[in-house]
Amino acid sequence: MTVGGETDLAAWVGGACSLAAAVGVAYLALASFLTIRFQRGRRRASARCPPASILVPLCGEESELRERLLALCRQTYGGALQLVCGVSDAADPAVGVVKSVAAESLDVRIDLKIDPRQHGGNRKISNLINMAPLAQAEFLAIIDSDILVGPNHLSELASELESPGVGAVTCLYHGVGSGLWSSLAALSINADFLPNVIVGLGLGAARPCFGATIALRRRTLEAIGGLRAFADCLHDDYVIGERLRGAGYAIAIPRFSVAHVCREGTARALIQNQVRAARTIRMINPKGYAGSIIAHPAAFAIPATLLGGAHGVPLLLLALAGRLVLCLSVERAFSLQRQTYWLLPFYDLLFLLVYGASFFGSGISWRGERYRLKSDGTLVQDPQ
Repeated sequence: MTVGGETDLAAWVGGACSLAAAVGVAYLALASFLTIRFQRGRRRASARCPPASILVPLCGEESELRERLLALCRQTYGGALQLVCGVSDAADPAVGVVKSVAAESLDVRIDLKIDPRQHGGNRKISNLINMAPLAQAEFLAIIDSDILVGPNHLSELASELESPGVGAVTCLYHGVGSGLWSSLAALSINADFLPNVIVGLGLGAARPCFGATIALRRRTLEAIGGLRAFADCLHDDYVIGERLRGAGYAIAIPRFSVAHVCREGTARALIQNQVRAARTIRMINPKGYAGSIIAHPAAFAIPATLLGGAHGVPLLLLALAGRLVLCLSVERAFSLQRQTYWLLPFYDLLFLLVYGASFFGSGISWRGERYRLKSDGTLVQDPQ
């Protein structure tokens, strides 16, 4: 009786896993289709180029930071351009980088704010609050320090912001990595996060706003409470987007992506960043995050195969092929370099590890500091 019952249970579990794997394969096909359809359209030239202030909060030594700041200074832009950087410590290595960029970019006004004041749990927002008084222009572009942009980035933002009803512009981003761990981090963006966002946009289920770039007018920012309103939020970019939409503004998302330079140099750094991102997404969209495992059909096809399901092996092959096709679709849509495909199985294992860990505990690591994430999305610094 027991043997028969165990056999029935194994068959039931195998069948359920086969069904989940089949749904996951269908999802990958849908994601590939929507990603190809999302291919970048013709970029519009801005009708006018108002004076612009680019705000880049900095913290610590970052590889190739100088090149990214120079790219912001070398914009093909017809209006006056100001770059505002900020750190909390005069001994921060980024200070020397900013001075070097300023010496090489004499045609761009570059201001540096050194201010240790903290206005809440989010150190990035505190930095921006300290920097904001130096910004001279009405047109503001807040860009993370790990983002590499092209020469037309600012003019494209200005063009999008001219559209009726648009209160802000945000940008999709793809990952770029150079070592093993940073390549895995980039793969997590390009093979998972980015296409999932595109599916959400295609189905009308996503309302994103990304810190990679948020461009808006100063008066619009003030209308939603200014930067101080987000000083304790972990997912400050998402909350800014929700406040803007709640105030009646639309958020434009151009059909191109900027490069997020992944800097994870160790397995520990990779896992910490992945867990922080996972817990952030889970807090923003708990149901969507819980269902995100369906985008990894191999996780179901493998147990279906081990339990002797008749469809296990074909589904596993389809799952692997679907993941590869999705990567190729993302490459084509955003003109990316060839991905490190041999890392895909390792990324799927990493995803399962992080996915499970994200449901237990509320601690996160961010820029070398430990925080506890409260149920309302605010941050509380943990004592060391």
